[in-house]
Amino acid sequence: MSLAFLITTLIAVATPGTGVLYTLSAGLAHGRKASVIAAFGCTLGIVPHVLATVTGLAALLHASALAFEIVKYLGVAYLVYLAWATLRDKSELVVDTATAPASARRVVVSAVLINLLNPKLTIFFVAFLPQFATGLGQMVTLSAVFMALTFVVFAVYGVFAASMRDRVLARPRVMVWLRRFFAASFAALGLKLALT
Repeated sequence: MSLAFLITTLIAVATPGTGVLYTLSAGLAHGRKASVIAAFGCTLGIVPHVLATVTGLAALLHASALAFEIVKYLGVAYLVYLAWATLRDKSELVVDTATAPASARRVVVSAVLINLLNPKLTIFFVAFLPQFATGLGQMVTLSAVFMALTFVVFAVYGVFAASMRDRVLARPRVMVWLRRFFAASFAALGLKLALT
């Protein structure tokens, strides 16, 4: 495993995108446990990309413009849905201590869908990973490193957001603007993906 792979992977993982945004949202809305669960779900969402790369399906997806477009627009649709749901559902970011926290299953499913429908991950695994892997075993190892870094970085983001939760929740106007920020960010990422 080269230093170039680790540095590039860390930059790719730490650069805020849909997964980071979702993990931050989960941390602010539901606390530390939810943020770690969201980080786990986002990491789990990488598994299909790894399997596709290892089995050669990612190369087929990369070669087929129609298949790529379908995955891309499913991702766009899901991001637009997240933007709409964030604005519409006050419970996403407004936390009432009398209500139950978000179920782990719901957080994981949303997080998995975010990364599953992210064609940028497929491109990353098709274009980037093979440069550093000489065989199947090394490809699996490097994929595992990528996933481990994803989990750690996303969990750090989420736990940090959860630590700011009490301060943020004490200011209802901040919560309104945060909800709008997350909704606008999901919509902007969807637009960016659509134009890619």
